[in-house]
Amino acid sequence: MYALIIPALTPFVLLATVLALSWWEDHILPTLPAGPVEALAEAPFTPAVPAQFPQPPNVDAALTGGMPGVD
Repeated sequence: MYALIIPALTPFVLLATVLALSWWEDHILPTLPAGPVEALAEAPFTPAVPAQFPQPPNVDAALTGGMPGVD
């Protein structure tokens, strides 16, 4: 008989766990002060300087330049 009850109750136990954790998060955990979050939301966004990637070597110059030390 228990073999039928436990699988049938598993979704309800999981739902009760999620609801309890949600209640615990809303009522027990401390909330963050609103000051810094609002200050970050109101601060203007200034994009950083885009990264300068090195240019790949010129393939034509490498093919026509010859090998160093070889005549």
